[in-house]
Amino acid sequence: MTTIKLYNTKTRKKEVFTPLKADDVRMYVCGPTVYDRAHIGNARPVIVFDVLYRLLREEFGPDYVTYARNFTDVDDKINARAAETGRSIREITDETIGWYLDDMGALGNLEPDHAPRATEYIPEMITMIEGLIKAGHAYEAEGHVLFAVESYKNYGSLSGRSVDDMIAGARVEVAPYKRNPMDFVLWKPSDAQTPGWESPWGYGRPGWHIECSAMSDALFGNRFDIHGGGLDLAFPHHENEKAQSCACGSEDDFAQVWMHNEMLQVEGKKMSKSLGNFFSVRELIEQGYPGEVIRFVYLSTHYRKPMDWTDKKAKEAEATLRKWYAQAAQALDTAEPNQSVLDALGDDLNTAGALAEMHQLSHADDVASLRASLRALGLLNGDIPDWASDRDPLLGTLEAKMTVLRSKAMETKDFAQVDALKSALTAAGVSVRMSKEGISLEPAVGFDASKLEGLA
Repeated sequence: MTTIKLYNTKTRKKEVFTPLKADDVRMYVCGPTVYDRAHIGNARPVIVFDVLYRLLREEFGPDYVTYARNFTDVDDKINARAAETGRSIREITDETIGWYLDDMGALGNLEPDHAPRATEYIPEMITMIEGLIKAGHAYEAEGHVLFAVESYKNYGSLSGRSVDDMIAGARVEVAPYKRNPMDFVLWKPSDAQTPGWESPWGYGRPGWHIECSAMSDALFGNRFDIHGGGLDLAFPHHENEKAQSCACGSEDDFAQVWMHNEMLQVEGKKMSKSLGNFFSVRELIEQGYPGEVIRFVYLSTHYRKPMDWTDKKAKEAEATLRKWYAQAAQALDTAEPNQSVLDALGDDLNTAGALAEMHQLSHADDVASLRASLRALGLLNGDIPDWASDRDPLLGTLEAKMTVLRSKAMETKDFAQVDALKSALTAAGVSVRMSKEGISLEPAVGFDASKLEGLA
C-alpha cells in the first residue's frame, strides 16, 4: 500500500488522497485546443498526470481508475486557422488530434480512457446553460448567454482571489451587455462563416469554460475525484468551470482535488517564438532527442516548480537512461516497482525523489526492481529501445585506454593526456563519468561515432 498525498489548489495544502469510491477513481484533465502541433510546454501536464494515472492504477487497480482528457475542437483559433488555410475545421482538428496523440505517445504517455471532443457534447452544454438560466446564475443579452458571477457566492475560492482583485489583474472583455465586468460567456452568436449550432438563443457556439463542465458531468457526474491542468488554467478557466458546475448542483464538491503544474522555460528563459526557443514536441524528437530522454528531463523537476528544459539536462538524462536500460535488459518483467519509488511518487508526485531512488537501485544493481520502477514512471514501455543499445564497441576500448592514462596520471600528477582525451570524447558527444569504481563512457545527445576515430 502506498499513501498518496496530493497538493490541493482549492485548500492550498497537501492532503491524503481518499477517493469518493475506491472502486471508481475518476480524474479529469483539461486537454489541448487542437489547431497546431503541441509545443513542449503542452507536454508537461500530459506527463504529470500520466504519472499520477499510473500511480492510481498501481494503488487502486487498473480496472478501478478512469482518466478523461478532452479536446477543444471549437475555438476562434481553429476558425482562424481554417480561414488562413482554406481547409475545413474538421480536417484541421482531426489532423491535429492525430499529431497530438502520436507526439504524446512518443513521450511514453498512456492514452486516457476517455478523450471527449467538445463538438460531441453541444447538446449537454445547451442543457447545462438552460439550467443555469433557470436557477438565476446566467442571463441572455444580445444573443449571448453569460454567467452572473455575483450569483455564486464562492467565486474566487479556487484561485484565492477576490472579485475586485480578479478584475484588476485579469483581461476582461468589456461589453455593454455585461451586468458585471467579470461575467463570462457561456454561449455566443455565430455568423454564416463561423461554426455554430441551433440553440434557444439562436445560432451560435459555446464559450470555452462551459465545455469541460458539460463533458466532465456527462462522463463522471457532478462530483469526481481529481481535476488537473496547467497553472495557467487555474484562473480564469478552472475558476469559471468550478463556479458554473457548482451552480448546477454540485455545491462546492465538484472536484475533490484540484491540481496544477507549473510552467516551462527553455535554457532559463520564457519560451517565445521571438527568442527562437519555441519548440514543438515533434521538433525536439526530430532533433534527435529520444522520447524517453525528454520524459526523464520533465520528471527531474517537481511538477509544482518551474521547469527548465536545457540541452545539458537532456545529455545527462540520456547517459543515465543508457546505463539503466543496460541494467534493466538483464531482468525479466517479474518484479513489482520498488516501494521507495512508489512512496516518493505518493508524496505529491515527487518524481525527482523517485528518480533519486532509482539511482540507488542502479548502484545496488537491483535490476529487477529497477526495470519495474522504470515502467512505473513510463520510461520503459516495451523492449529496450535501439538508441539505448547501440553502444559503439570503440567506447569499451577507449574506457580501457582512459583507465590506463588515469592510473599513470595519478602517479605522475600530470593529467594532460587524460584531460585531452576527455575533451575529445565530450566533443564527440560522449558522456564521461569518473569514479572510484572506474570510468564509464556512454553516448549522449549529439553522439558522433565518426569523431572517435583516431582516439583509440
